[in-house]
Amino acid sequence: MRAYAVHRDVVVVTSLLWQVNAIAIRGGEEALLVDSPYFPDELDALPAVLAQAGFEVSALLATHADFDHVLGRLAYPQLALGVGEGTGERLRAEPGLAQRRLRDEDDGFYVRRPRPLALGAYQVLPVPGYLEVGAGNELELHPAEGHTADGTAILVPWAEVLACGDYLSGVEIPMISPGGSLAAYRATLERLAPLVARVGTVVPGHGPPHERDAALRVLSQDTEYLDTLERGDERPKLPSGRDSTRQRAIHSANLARCHSL
Repeated sequence: MRAYAVHRDVVVVTSLLWQVNAIAIRGGEEALLVDSPYFPDELDALPAVLAQAGFEVSALLATHADFDHVLGRLAYPQLALGVGEGTGERLRAEPGLAQRRLRDEDDGFYVRRPRPLALGAYQVLPVPGYLEVGAGNELELHPAEGHTADGTAILVPWAEVLACGDYLSGVEIPMISPGGSLAAYRATLERLAPLVARVGTVVPGHGPPHERDAALRVLSQDTEYLDTLERGDERPKLPSGRDSTRQRAIHSANLARCHSL
């Protein structure tokens, strides 16, 4: 696990698995955690690491309901998980799915956890909307569907940081998961473009943060990739740094999902 500041009020914690990013955001004396690292030792160490940096976490958020983004309660079991309206609907429609997926992945990596994941009573937040963090600081919550059926991008105006969930990754091509769609993914990229233009740093769900110009380049590359996906190209040219066996497998799954009859 790696922890580093992208702003005095924003610390990114990157898991060793899949480069999953958790983002700690501070507003005055309050702080919240967006998403989560993966491994048990990372989650166990997280409260102390963030407290040492001056982030006393009092709230949890998740950008979407995929199991690798909702593990914050394993680090902070006393806190409720905040989710956007779409994620709340997905959690109600898929009871226990995140826990089952986590067990399956843990079995594949021989991971044993001291306690099972319990999401508890999650708090549903309006999206689009705002969330206060400390006196006078508000996060902006923006809809971000397409990768999945749900999704929330979180803009931190005073830090000029955008946490966009599983979009704009420098290590992964756009992934259309069950419940997602190509059209919704396009719409999210269109919504993200003006948000990216407002910030200095973009933190994707997986992979290193980008400065604004780099994030806009990734956004352009991802839009071009969606064009090839819509055409049904079986062997498109993938962006530099994202042309690997794993990303080709993701593309094949995208093709099957988007062009199935």
